Amino acid sequence: MSTGELLNIEPVELQFPFELRKQISCSLNLSNKTDNYVAFKVKTTNPKKYCVRPNTGVVLPRSTCNVIVTMQAQKEAPADMQCKDKFLLQSVVASPGAAPKDITPEMFNRESGHRVEESKLRVVYVAPPRPPSPVREGSEEGSSPRASVSENGSLNAAEVTSVPRAHVERHEPQNNSSEVTSLCFSLVGTFSLGIGILWSL
Repeated sequence: MSTGELLNIEPVELQFPFELRKQISCSLNLSNKTDNYVAFKVKTTNPKKYCVRPNTGVVLPRSTCNVIVTMQAQKEAPADMQCKDKFLLQSVVASPGAAPKDITPEMFNRESGHRVEESKLRVVYVAPPRPPSPVREGSEEGSSPRASVSENGSLNAAEVTSVPRAHVERHEPQNNSSEVTSLCFSLVGTFSLGIGILWSL
């Protein structure tokens, strides 16, 4: 955070997760810690590369303002991901009740006797976040340490052979139950035959 007499600026570095051929935005929070209306103006060393909205404005007393800085899509990556672009945020006390339409370039002219506060902000490129692959997550969570060591083919073989084994284990109780059922039927038949003989006697 950059702390001045008029505004607190956060962050002091504009961090862009750099990606080729994609517009990237980041935000600045300007906090007015005074009881005055504060006018601000944002400048950059590379105006064709960035879009700032709003680039001028008024922060009401004891309030905050959000500024969006958008970097245009880039066709080439910078060497070593370094950026020399800089921003300059100027702030000055405005008249009570001032609105953005009341801001003039003269207000930020020190030669005219205005007390202008300046804060320099640098641009930093950071690597974009990469979401983890769901396939890799599943293999890592479901695999044991031994399986992870032998991922060059033995793990797949174990998975292939485990499927028929599971089916065999599930079908064995069914086969046993059918055999028991047939045995019961044969016993019942024998018992009925014996009763029939006794009645005949």
